[in-house]
Amino acid sequence: MKIGIDLDGVVIDSETTFRTYEEIFDIEVLKGNNLIDKSEPKFQSRYNWTEEQENNFIKNYLLKASNESNIMPGFKTIYKLLKEQKHEFIVITARGGFFQEMQDDAMRILRENDIEFDKYYWKIKDKLEICKKEKIDIMIDDDWKIAKEMSDNKIRTLYFRDTNLKKLDENQYIKEVNNWGEIYRIIKGGI
Repeated sequence: MKIGIDLDGVVIDSETTFRTYEEIFDIEVLKGNNLIDKSEPKFQSRYNWTEEQENNFIKNYLLKASNESNIMPGFKTIYKLLKEQKHEFIVITARGGFFQEMQDDAMRILRENDIEFDKYYWKIKDKLEICKKEKIDIMIDDDWKIAKEMSDNKIRTLYFRDTNLKKLDENQYIKEVNNWGEIYRIIKGGI
C-alpha cells in the first residue's frame, strides 16, 4: 500500500508546539486576544493578526518551535510494523515553505529517530495533485481542509484530528484518528 503522509501534526508533534508559541505571541507580544477560531489548523486562520504580525511570528517563533518538536507518540513502533509489512511511505508536506531550515530541521528529527521515508515532497501547496500523481492508496493529514479535499476526490484519508480542530463527518473515504494505534488498526483492517 502507498501511504501518503504529512509531517507536522502527524509524524512530528510540531503543531502542538506551534500552537503553544502562537498563544505566547498573541498574549505576551501582542498583548491581546486575537483568537478567532481555535478549530482552524493554521495560525493564519486561527487569529486575526495583520500580515506584519504573522511575519513577526514566523520570523521569531516558527523555527524555535520546530527545534523543540519531537516524534509523535507511537509513530516509530507503528512505522516499523508497517514497513516490515512492505508498505511504502511518501511524505507530502508544506514544510520548508517558510524557511529551508524547517525542512532541514525535520530531516534532523527523522535522522535522530532512524526514520527514512521512501520519497519526499517538500513545500507542497497542492497535496491532491501529488496524491494523484503517486497513486496514493491512503493519505494521513491533520489539516481538515486537506482531509476533506482528499476524501471529496475519492482518496481514502485518515484525518489525524487534534482535540480542538474541526470535526468532519466520516464516510467511506475519510476516518478520524487521534493516535498511531488507531491508524494501524485502520490500515490493517481497511478503511
